[in-house]
Amino acid sequence: MFSFVIYALINAFTPGPGNILALNTMTNYGWKKGKPLYFGIFAGYFFVQALCAFFIFGLDNLINPIMNVLTYAGVIYILWLAYEVAISKPDNKKSDKQPSFWIGFVLQIVNVKIFLFGITALTGYITPYYSSLGTLLFFEMIIATVGTIATLTWIFFGGLLQKTYFKYYRIINIILALLLLQCAVALLLQ
Repeated sequence: MFSFVIYALINAFTPGPGNILALNTMTNYGWKKGKPLYFGIFAGYFFVQALCAFFIFGLDNLINPIMNVLTYAGVIYILWLAYEVAISKPDNKKSDKQPSFWIGFVLQIVNVKIFLFGITALTGYITPYYSSLGTLLFFEMIIATVGTIATLTWIFFGGLLQKTYFKYYRIINIILALLLLQCAVALLLQ
């Protein structure tokens, strides 16, 4: 159990597409305008982890083809996010583009990192001891909760860095876009 918790914490708090997008949205729009996107990220996290539990429970032979499709869809989506982050500017109160629930949710659906996170956690730490669907879902909800707390931490730091961001937004956006590009490359190299 201790190894599972350590694995979950490390995986959830490392930079990934959801955490980077949450940080960028917080610095650009703040908490209030960004809430729909954050809730989309959270809901997507729980949805994906539930899917992982179902996959592990009874759909082993479908995981590889689905993961291959999700990998390429995820790379394309992450590249689009990197572009959007790179060109974004701080909210000037006139922007028609607002963070949305569905952008956050879809990001998690194609976020291969959290699929691999959930599947690896279950197969490496849980299924050797438990096999019921309820237990698998329980542990995946723990993973989703830890992931949500990690994303909230990135949002919090986005709030702390907001004044600095407004001053240096172009440099910060380029760094964040490069981190997203690194995520896309890492997906292709797996």
